[in-house]
Amino acid sequence: MRNIASTFAVLLMAGTASADVTVSIPLELGGTDSVTAQNYTCGDDQSFAVQYVNAGANALAILPVDGEQRIFVNVVSGSGARYASGAHVWWTKGDTATLQNEMSEGGDLECQVQDAPPSE
Repeated sequence: MRNIASTFAVLLMAGTASADVTVSIPLELGGTDSVTAQNYTCGDDQSFAVQYVNAGANALAILPVDGEQRIFVNVVSGSGARYASGAHVWWTKGDTATLQNEMSEGGDLECQVQDAPPSE
């Protein structure tokens, strides 16, 4: 098993002085573990990259929401892969994905893997 330490930096705003705090979460990656990136195009040609981390029991997706990087954790799904971060849900299936805010109706962001054929 190869030992690769993977570190995530999460910037948090603290206090009225807006001091930056960095938190690191080291994960040991084994032979079957992976860190990959996928580019998506969403809505009106908005595009962004999502990083997927699969390390043992940890399955994470890191993507931008409202101008900041958010860490989403894999949760139970009947189909595809579903990740949650607070009220936000990132749901992927094949070459498509949806970003939802569970606290607001409508406004789901429909996404397509870049360079993938359009889904029907």
